[in-house]
Amino acid sequence: MPRVVVLTGAGISAESGLRTFRDADGLWEGHRPEDVATPEAYQRDPLLVHRFYDARRAALLGVRPNAAHEALAQLEAALGDDLFLITQNVDDLHERGGSGRVVHLHGELRSAWCLACGARHLWEGSLGSAPPCPSCAVRALRPDIVWFGEPPYWMPEVLEAVEAADVFCAIGTSGLVYPAAGLGELAAARGARTIELNLDASANASRFHEVRRGPASLLVPQWVDEVLGE
Repeated sequence: MPRVVVLTGAGISAESGLRTFRDADGLWEGHRPEDVATPEAYQRDPLLVHRFYDARRAALLGVRPNAAHEALAQLEAALGDDLFLITQNVDDLHERGGSGRVVHLHGELRSAWCLACGARHLWEGSLGSAPPCPSCAVRALRPDIVWFGEPPYWMPEVLEAVEAADVFCAIGTSGLVYPAAGLGELAAARGARTIELNLDASANASRFHEVRRGPASLLVPQWVDEVLGE
């Protein structure tokens, strides 16, 4: 079996009804990114930031994984450690779709990070009321989200997996957010076959060996069947 690295973006979750939250005018659900997605914004107005992420966390209750998430779980079941699944998404639809090993580059909505003791906890409810940390009792929990100006999580492990891949597949990504947008090019430089599955052309689609257009819920199961049939 080939060593496969998959990178997913907002497009795979959009089909489940989860908004990508970046509007055509660049606003995130009515907010400027610098007002809700930077460390400076959190220092300036933590309540606004908490309300923004509390609303996004609550929205997860109304969506379900789609066929693309489930197909990737099937791929994991077949490939085991030969699949490395990376997502730029902060939702948990991969996990609910059956994937057991998911690397969240940009953090997770259902996780809270304590700035006092460094502990991370599964979090389902609101953070806006400044609840105490379950580990140290200090009221210093923030969303466990990578904001602008902060380094993505797990990059050493991601780069190691990408450099060793035989196949690299980007699904539903914009090709605009780095360093994730450069992973396909790195994989190709190391000899991997690269493929993009996307509803619309990404910003770096021309750099992939193969590009397929259409909804992820159709393209991903088809591609997984091809990989498993090899």
